[in-house]
Amino acid sequence: MPDKSEIRTRLRALRREHVQAIPAAMRALILHRPPAPLLELVPADATIGLYRAGPFEAPATAYAKFFFEAGHTLALPRFATRNAVMEFAHHDDPFEEADCEIGPFGLFQPLASAGVLTPDLLFVPLIGFTDTGARIGQGGGHYDRWLADHPGTTAIGLAWDVQKLDEIPQEAHDMPMTAVVTPTRFYGPF
Repeated sequence: MPDKSEIRTRLRALRREHVQAIPAAMRALILHRPPAPLLELVPADATIGLYRAGPFEAPATAYAKFFFEAGHTLALPRFATRNAVMEFAHHDDPFEEADCEIGPFGLFQPLASAGVLTPDLLFVPLIGFTDTGARIGQGGGHYDRWLADHPGTTAIGLAWDVQKLDEIPQEAHDMPMTAVVTPTRFYGPF
């Protein structure tokens, strides 16, 4: 089995090719509304943690708008520096993102004045996943550490279908997903 570094390199290229092949008008419709099996996992008063996707990651913006309109409190990851511990902070403008600034990873994150929150349900970006809930991330370990420190959190991976693998090498610190959503499938709960 290839190591995680080789898997990341291969899947990043595959993900980039996949996204570039999707017409821009169609991208706006992908992952637009959470599927019913996912909504069954969301408590009525849950704080929802999302992420601001990079150029080729599965987008979470439409989900942010959906959950905001459903009355949920939203949180996005925030980093003081590239080496800082990831925290989640209040995000109350998923339409204009006026409550965000560019963080150390070049992505929008809540302003420094936004209050820290602990999501009950967290959407997690990934490089690859299996149909049993294993995940391989970017390699920084931010989400694995955060989930290890918050064991009651429901973790939902968002991915493109091309990111599914038969197996992923797992280490003791790797945190499994509760479910994974792609544009065509819902995997889980595991």
